[in-house]
Amino acid sequence: MSTRKAIFITGGASGIGRAIAVHFGNKGWFVGLGDVDEAGMHATEDMLPGGFSYAHVFDVRDRAAWDVALDAFATAAGGKIHVLANNAGIPLGGALIENSPEEIDRCMDINLKGVFFGAQAAYVWLKRSAPGSCLLNTASAAGIYGTPGASVYSATKFGVRALTESLDAEWAEDGIKVRSLMPGFIDTPLLDKNPHHGANEDIRSRVTEAGLEITPASEVAEAAWNAVHGDKLHTLVGKTAKNLAFGARWMPGRVRKQVRGSARPLGK
Repeated sequence: MSTRKAIFITGGASGIGRAIAVHFGNKGWFVGLGDVDEAGMHATEDMLPGGFSYAHVFDVRDRAAWDVALDAFATAAGGKIHVLANNAGIPLGGALIENSPEEIDRCMDINLKGVFFGAQAAYVWLKRSAPGSCLLNTASAAGIYGTPGASVYSATKFGVRALTESLDAEWAEDGIKVRSLMPGFIDTPLLDKNPHHGANEDIRSRVTEAGLEITPASEVAEAAWNAVHGDKLHTLVGKTAKNLAFGARWMPGRVRKQVRGSARPLGK
Protein backbone atom coordinates (compact mmCIF):
# COMPACT_ATOMS: atom_id res chain seq x y z
CA MET A 1 0.00 0.00 0.00
CA SER A 2 1.28 3.46 -0.90
CA THR A 3 2.51 5.67 1.94
CA ARG A 4 1.83 8.82 -0.07
CA LYS A 5 -1.10 10.94 1.03
CA ALA A 6 -3.80 11.34 -1.58
CA ILE A 7 -5.90 14.35 -2.60
CA PHE A 8 -8.75 14.35 -5.10
CA ILE A 9 -9.52 17.73 -6.70
CA THR A 10 -12.59 18.62 -8.73
CA GLY A 11 -12.19 21.32 -11.34
CA GLY A 12 -8.66 20.04 -11.73
CA ALA A 13 -8.36 20.89 -15.43
CA SER A 14 -7.50 24.55 -14.89
CA GLY A 15 -7.37 27.52 -12.55
CA ILE A 16 -7.48 27.00 -8.79
CA GLY A 17 -7.85 23.23 -9.13
CA ARG A 18 -4.74 23.00 -11.28
CA ALA A 19 -2.77 25.22 -8.89
CA ILE A 20 -3.77 23.07 -5.89
CA ALA A 21 -2.81 19.93 -7.81
CA VAL A 22 0.64 21.28 -8.65
CA HIS A 23 1.25 22.49 -5.10
CA PHE A 24 0.29 19.20 -3.44
CA GLY A 25 1.98 17.15 -6.16
CA ASN A 26 5.24 18.99 -5.57
CA LYS A 27 4.89 18.19 -1.87
CA GLY A 28 4.85 14.46 -2.69
CA TRP A 29 1.12 13.78 -2.63
CA PHE A 30 -0.70 11.44 -5.01
CA VAL A 31 -3.05 13.73 -6.92
CA GLY A 32 -6.46 12.86 -8.36
CA LEU A 33 -8.20 15.15 -10.82
CA GLY A 34 -11.89 15.24 -11.62
CA ASP A 35 -13.38 17.38 -14.37
CA VAL A 36 -15.48 17.30 -17.54
CA ASP A 37 -12.46 18.64 -19.46
CA GLU A 38 -10.28 15.61 -20.20
CA ALA A 39 -7.67 17.52 -22.21
CA GLY A 40 -7.31 20.10 -19.45
CA MET A 41 -6.76 17.39 -16.85
CA HIS A 42 -4.05 15.80 -18.96
CA ALA A 43 -2.40 19.22 -19.25
CA THR A 44 -2.46 19.47 -15.45
CA GLU A 45 -0.97 15.98 -15.16
CA ASP A 46 1.92 17.08 -17.38
CA MET A 47 2.83 19.59 -14.65
CA LEU A 48 2.95 16.94 -11.91
CA PRO A 49 5.66 14.48 -10.88
CA GLY A 50 5.38 11.49 -13.22
CA GLY A 51 3.40 8.45 -12.15
CA PHE A 52 1.70 10.02 -9.14
CA SER A 53 -1.57 11.29 -10.56
CA TYR A 54 -4.92 10.01 -11.76
CA ALA A 55 -7.54 11.75 -13.91
CA HIS A 56 -11.23 10.88 -14.05
CA VAL A 57 -13.78 12.47 -16.37
CA PHE A 58 -17.11 13.04 -14.61
CA ASP A 59 -19.74 15.65 -13.86
CA VAL A 60 -20.07 16.75 -10.22
CA ARG A 61 -23.83 17.08 -10.73
CA ASP A 62 -24.11 13.29 -11.04
CA ARG A 63 -24.25 11.76 -7.55
CA ALA A 64 -23.64 8.19 -8.72
CA ALA A 65 -20.65 9.31 -10.80
CA TRP A 66 -19.05 10.64 -7.62
CA ASP A 67 -18.92 7.16 -6.11
CA VAL A 68 -17.38 5.72 -9.24
CA ALA A 69 -14.76 8.48 -9.42
CA LEU A 70 -13.68 8.23 -5.78
CA ASP A 71 -13.64 4.42 -5.78
CA ALA A 72 -11.40 4.46 -8.85
CA PHE A 73 -9.11 7.11 -7.40
CA ALA A 74 -8.78 5.33 -4.06
CA THR A 75 -7.78 2.16 -5.89
CA ALA A 76 -5.15 4.06 -7.87
CA ALA A 77 -3.89 5.84 -4.74
CA GLY A 78 -3.38 2.71 -2.66
CA GLY A 79 -6.70 2.48 -0.85
CA LYS A 80 -7.06 5.83 0.88
CA ILE A 81 -8.20 9.40 0.27
CA HIS A 82 -6.90 11.96 2.75
CA VAL A 83 -8.32 15.16 1.23
CA LEU A 84 -11.20 15.98 -1.09
CA ALA A 85 -10.90 19.45 -2.62
CA ASN A 86 -14.48 20.30 -3.57
CA ASN A 87 -13.40 22.97 -6.03
CA ALA A 88 -15.44 22.72 -9.25
CA GLY A 89 -17.49 25.83 -9.91
CA ILE A 90 -18.71 28.26 -12.56
CA PRO A 91 -19.39 32.01 -12.53
CA LEU A 92 -22.75 33.62 -13.13
CA GLY A 93 -23.22 37.38 -13.21
CA GLY A 94 -25.83 39.86 -14.37
CA ALA A 95 -28.97 41.15 -12.73
CA LEU A 96 -31.13 38.36 -11.35
CA ILE A 97 -34.00 39.26 -13.66
CA GLU A 98 -31.67 38.76 -16.64
CA ASN A 99 -30.48 35.29 -15.61
CA SER A 100 -32.24 32.51 -17.48
CA PRO A 101 -33.71 29.51 -15.60
CA GLU A 102 -31.13 27.32 -17.33
CA GLU A 103 -28.25 29.51 -16.11
CA ILE A 104 -29.60 29.54 -12.57
CA ASP A 105 -30.07 25.76 -12.52
CA ARG A 106 -26.58 25.12 -13.88
CA CYS A 107 -24.88 27.44 -11.39
CA MET A 108 -26.85 26.03 -8.44
CA ASP A 109 -26.26 22.45 -9.51
CA ILE A 110 -22.50 22.72 -10.06
CA ASN A 111 -21.55 25.20 -7.34
CA LEU A 112 -23.79 23.94 -4.56
CA LYS A 113 -25.34 20.54 -5.22
CA GLY A 114 -22.04 19.31 -6.64
CA VAL A 115 -20.37 20.24 -3.35
CA PHE A 116 -23.08 18.47 -1.32
CA PHE A 117 -22.69 15.35 -3.44
CA GLY A 118 -18.91 15.46 -3.11
CA ALA A 119 -19.16 15.66 0.67
CA GLN A 120 -21.56 12.71 0.78
CA ALA A 121 -19.38 10.57 -1.46
CA ALA A 122 -16.12 11.47 0.27
CA TYR A 123 -17.30 10.88 3.83
CA VAL A 124 -16.60 7.15 3.97
CA TRP A 125 -13.09 7.65 2.57
CA LEU A 126 -12.24 10.58 4.81
CA LYS A 127 -13.46 8.70 7.87
CA ARG A 128 -11.15 5.79 7.02
CA SER A 129 -8.20 8.20 6.83
CA ALA A 130 -9.08 10.12 10.00
CA PRO A 131 -7.90 11.70 12.14
CA GLY A 132 -6.49 14.53 10.08
CA SER A 133 -8.33 13.91 6.83
CA CYS A 134 -10.00 16.97 5.32
CA LEU A 135 -12.91 18.11 3.20
CA LEU A 136 -11.77 21.37 1.60
CA ASN A 137 -14.53 23.40 -0.05
CA THR A 138 -13.86 26.31 -2.38
CA ALA A 139 -16.22 29.11 -1.35
CA SER A 140 -15.57 32.76 -2.26
CA ALA A 141 -15.45 36.32 -1.02
CA ALA A 142 -18.96 36.37 -2.53
CA GLY A 143 -19.90 34.13 0.41
CA ILE A 144 -18.96 36.86 2.89
CA TYR A 145 -21.33 39.60 1.66
CA GLY A 146 -23.81 39.35 -1.19
CA THR A 147 -22.42 40.63 -4.47
CA PRO A 148 -24.67 42.85 -6.60
CA GLY A 149 -24.84 41.52 -10.11
CA ALA A 150 -23.98 38.02 -8.95
CA SER A 151 -26.84 37.08 -6.66
CA VAL A 152 -27.09 33.44 -7.72
CA TYR A 153 -23.34 32.90 -7.54
CA SER A 154 -23.24 34.59 -4.11
CA ALA A 155 -26.08 32.41 -2.87
CA THR A 156 -24.21 29.26 -3.90
CA LYS A 157 -21.07 30.40 -2.10
CA PHE A 158 -23.02 31.32 1.03
CA GLY A 159 -24.36 27.78 0.80
CA VAL A 160 -20.85 26.33 0.58
CA ARG A 161 -19.88 28.38 3.61
CA ALA A 162 -22.90 27.11 5.55
CA LEU A 163 -22.20 23.51 4.56
CA THR A 164 -18.61 23.89 5.74
CA GLU A 165 -19.70 25.21 9.12
CA SER A 166 -22.37 22.52 9.50
CA LEU A 167 -20.06 19.64 8.63
CA ASP A 168 -17.27 21.07 10.81
CA ALA A 169 -19.59 20.23 13.70
CA GLU A 170 -21.15 17.06 12.26
CA TRP A 171 -17.86 15.39 11.39
CA ALA A 172 -15.74 16.56 14.34
CA GLU A 173 -16.28 13.36 16.28
CA ASP A 174 -15.08 11.39 13.25
CA GLY A 175 -11.77 13.26 13.23
CA ILE A 176 -12.45 14.81 9.81
CA LYS A 177 -11.46 18.43 9.29
CA VAL A 178 -13.85 20.55 7.21
CA ARG A 179 -12.46 23.78 5.80
CA SER A 180 -13.27 26.42 3.20
CA LEU A 181 -11.27 28.76 1.01
CA MET A 182 -12.70 32.24 0.46
CA PRO A 183 -10.74 33.86 -2.36
CA GLY A 184 -11.44 37.18 -4.02
CA PHE A 185 -10.80 37.55 -7.74
CA ILE A 186 -8.26 34.95 -8.79
CA ASP A 187 -6.27 34.90 -12.02
CA THR A 188 -7.95 31.92 -13.69
CA PRO A 189 -9.67 31.32 -17.05
CA LEU A 190 -13.04 31.98 -15.36
CA LEU A 191 -12.23 35.70 -15.40
CA ASP A 192 -12.13 35.63 -19.19
CA LYS A 193 -15.70 34.35 -19.49
CA ASN A 194 -18.75 36.54 -19.91
CA PRO A 195 -20.72 36.58 -16.67
CA HIS A 196 -24.03 35.58 -18.29
CA HIS A 197 -25.58 34.85 -21.67
CA GLY A 198 -26.41 38.48 -22.50
CA ALA A 199 -23.11 40.07 -21.46
CA ASN A 200 -20.68 41.64 -23.91
CA GLU A 201 -17.84 42.20 -21.45
CA ASP A 202 -15.79 39.57 -19.64
CA ILE A 203 -15.38 39.43 -15.86
CA ARG A 204 -11.68 40.36 -15.97
CA SER A 205 -12.51 43.68 -17.65
CA ARG A 206 -15.07 44.51 -14.97
CA VAL A 207 -12.69 43.66 -12.14
CA THR A 208 -9.92 45.77 -13.67
CA GLU A 209 -12.32 48.66 -14.25
CA ALA A 210 -13.37 48.54 -10.60
CA GLY A 211 -9.75 48.80 -9.47
CA LEU A 212 -9.80 45.46 -7.64
CA GLU A 213 -6.77 43.23 -7.39
CA ILE A 214 -6.46 39.89 -9.17
CA THR A 215 -4.66 37.33 -7.03
CA PRO A 216 -2.43 34.61 -8.54
CA ALA A 217 -3.88 31.10 -8.32
CA SER A 218 -0.67 29.97 -6.64
CA GLU A 219 -1.67 31.97 -3.54
CA VAL A 220 -4.90 30.01 -3.32
CA ALA A 221 -2.94 26.76 -3.61
CA GLU A 222 -0.70 27.77 -0.72
CA ALA A 223 -3.78 28.75 1.27
CA ALA A 224 -5.27 25.32 0.51
CA TRP A 225 -2.17 23.63 1.90
CA ASN A 226 -2.33 25.76 5.06
CA ALA A 227 -6.08 25.12 5.44
CA VAL A 228 -5.63 21.35 5.24
CA HIS A 229 -2.83 21.43 7.79
CA GLY A 230 -4.14 24.18 10.07
CA ASP A 231 -7.06 24.98 12.36
CA LYS A 232 -8.86 27.82 10.55
CA LEU A 233 -12.41 27.04 9.49
CA HIS A 234 -12.45 29.64 6.69
CA THR A 235 -9.30 30.88 4.96
CA LEU A 236 -9.50 34.29 3.29
CA VAL A 237 -7.35 34.73 0.17
CA GLY A 238 -6.52 38.12 -1.31
CA LYS A 239 -6.97 41.73 -0.23
CA THR A 240 -10.58 41.99 -1.43
CA ALA A 241 -11.71 39.02 0.66
CA LYS A 242 -9.86 40.17 3.76
CA ASN A 243 -11.15 43.75 3.54
CA LEU A 244 -14.70 42.57 2.93
CA ALA A 245 -14.63 40.19 5.88
CA PHE A 246 -13.27 42.92 8.16
CA GLY A 247 -15.87 45.43 7.00
CA ALA A 248 -18.79 42.99 7.19
CA ARG A 249 -17.89 42.18 10.78
CA TRP A 250 -16.93 45.57 12.16
CA MET A 251 -18.52 48.15 9.81
CA PRO A 252 -21.58 46.48 8.25
CA GLY A 253 -23.37 49.78 7.64
CA ARG A 254 -20.41 51.16 5.72
CA VAL A 255 -20.09 48.01 3.63
CA ARG A 256 -23.78 48.15 2.79
CA LYS A 257 -23.50 51.77 1.71
CA GLN A 258 -20.43 51.06 -0.44
CA VAL A 259 -22.02 48.05 -2.08
CA ARG A 260 -25.25 49.91 -2.83
CA GLY A 261 -23.33 52.89 -4.19
CA SER A 262 -21.10 50.86 -6.48
CA ALA A 263 -23.67 48.36 -7.70
CA ARG A 264 -23.54 47.81 -11.43
CA PRO A 265 -24.44 44.22 -12.16
CA LEU A 266 -21.70 42.15 -13.76
CA GLY A 267 -22.33 42.08 -17.47
CA LYS A 268 -24.16 45.42 -17.71
